[in-house]
Amino acid sequence: MKTIAVYSMKGGVGKTASAVNLAYLAANEGKNTLICDLDPQAASSYYFRIKASKNFKPNKFIKGGKEIDKNIKGTDYPCLDLLPSKLSYRNMDLALDALKNSKTRLRKIFKDIKYEYDYLFLDCPPGISLISENVFNASDVILVPLIPTTLSVRTYIKLLKFFKKQKMDRSKIYPFFSMVEKRKLLHQETIKKMPKKLDNFLKAEIPYRSDVEKMGIHRKPVPAFFPNSDATKSYIELWKELKTIIP
Repeated sequence: MKTIAVYSMKGGVGKTASAVNLAYLAANEGKNTLICDLDPQAASSYYFRIKASKNFKPNKFIKGGKEIDKNIKGTDYPCLDLLPSKLSYRNMDLALDALKNSKTRLRKIFKDIKYEYDYLFLDCPPGISLISENVFNASDVILVPLIPTTLSVRTYIKLLKFFKKQKMDRSKIYPFFSMVEKRKLLHQETIKKMPKKLDNFLKAEIPYRSDVEKMGIHRKPVPAFFPNSDATKSYIELWKELKTIIP
């Protein structure tokens, strides 16, 4: 099982949409795929029309084993399952902090299911926290969506500095541009300059389109309700590129 985290320190960059659409595309190829919603906002869970059990709280999540197995839900799509989130996940850091080896707990939890799935996608909450460090340690690839703006790029550079300070492997971080509006001069300039300055920049660009926003209305991945849209084509390109870098 290969673990792909879709992560950003910054919110509102298209993280959840990317996780949902990439997981759908993987499953659509017949690969057994699990998307784990780690964000207390539970947007991925909402898109797939799935609610977490009332009793599935952070302290049970971090136990792993049977607690994980019985809370994984099937989606409406073949080969695609979901481990839903809920608002109580806002306390996940507190639950993890009470454990020994708290920065590697996620990796241990997911070992129990590694033979059941080909791909595990992590839809991560923004910010840097104990859950984020768990994600960094558990992932084979960390996808970072960037809006082509100064603040978004600045946040990404802070992430690289954090990895360097913690002596973590920066080579598995792959940024890509998200919510791109080519009519904006700043977006054009940033797209032209930044890939030359930062390593591992992916070529695929996800455009800012109403089709992506309509995921909240249809409660489906974009390829499932608008297969010929520009957004769908862009996610397909991102998925193709991602498959070439997964170790």
